[in-house]
Amino acid sequence: MADDSGHPDGETPRTVVFALYDKVTLQDVAAPLEIFARANDFGAHYRVLLVSPTGDSVATTAYASLHVDLSLAEAPEEIDTLIVPGGVPADFTFTPGEHDIPEETTPDAVEPALAMVRALAPRSRRIASVCTGAFVLAAVGLLDDRRATTHWAHCQALARRYPRVKVDPDSLFVQDGPFITGAGISAGIDLALALVETDYGPAVARRVARWMVVFLQRPGGQAQFSVWAQSALPVSTGLREILDAIVADPGADHSVAVLAAQAAVSERHLARMFGDQVGMTPARFVEQARLEAAKVMLATGDHSQEAIARRAGFGGPDTMRRTFRRNLGVSPGTYRSRFRTTGVDRSAS
Repeated sequence: MADDSGHPDGETPRTVVFALYDKVTLQDVAAPLEIFARANDFGAHYRVLLVSPTGDSVATTAYASLHVDLSLAEAPEEIDTLIVPGGVPADFTFTPGEHDIPEETTPDAVEPALAMVRALAPRSRRIASVCTGAFVLAAVGLLDDRRATTHWAHCQALARRYPRVKVDPDSLFVQDGPFITGAGISAGIDLALALVETDYGPAVARRVARWMVVFLQRPGGQAQFSVWAQSALPVSTGLREILDAIVADPGADHSVAVLAAQAAVSERHLARMFGDQVGMTPARFVEQARLEAAKVMLATGDHSQEAIARRAGFGGPDTMRRTFRRNLGVSPGTYRSRFRTTGVDRSAS
């Protein structure tokens, strides 16, 4: 028999508390919230509470304010998971030309955030941070002699300011005992999926990931970028048409000679156009487009590696395998398996 929420009678919900403060990063909160909400749709049983020092709404870094459920004084005595998002002090503002991401003030300067974590951490079975929320955990000593990560732009500062923290600058999230720290901003999705897998198993986490149209475990780390992120937007309309054609049909003949003929320029001039406007050689762009196509097919279908290699333009699985290892450090098979689990060590929970 189940209650009105569809959960079996007697099942105790897992209480997740977000410790919020003024100028919190909206995505650090919104992304995990969406993951927990969708997990409940697929059989999980989370009770999620937003807590601020006074119970008042908090401002965020992205226009919207967040209403909260409870003040710190009203927070539950028993918490399954405490989540500390990143953010900046309430009086911090970005000034174009003066501040860049590495100069952003981190929330270990926010005393209300520190006070909340000091009060709530002893009540919590598990503690997680997203992005620069790791600075708050480090400031109160929770990460001493533990591995942790944060946004790539702040990893050096975290290591310098808190030398007892073993900073991993590339991982999307790092688990060390009951502490899980996530990398920058969108990595809150990866971290929350890992928590769901730990609590309710990979099948539930996989269903959430598929619904959210995200990787269950992204290959690589914070340093990864797609073919479009690696290249600048071409100025030339003709070259843009060439790039679109490559991406639309990566398995076609995209040799330099063919591409030059399509653009009606010499091979040397084509190479110069790619270098100036795309930031890479024609061959490199073609390889990256084929890699992107293979990644999508591996992640979303059950085609054999031989079929995928042929459709993506690699010719055969050996060439595709070498390309994956050179660019991603993993084989196509390992890449595909990343959709089966988040990579979290469930035995450590």
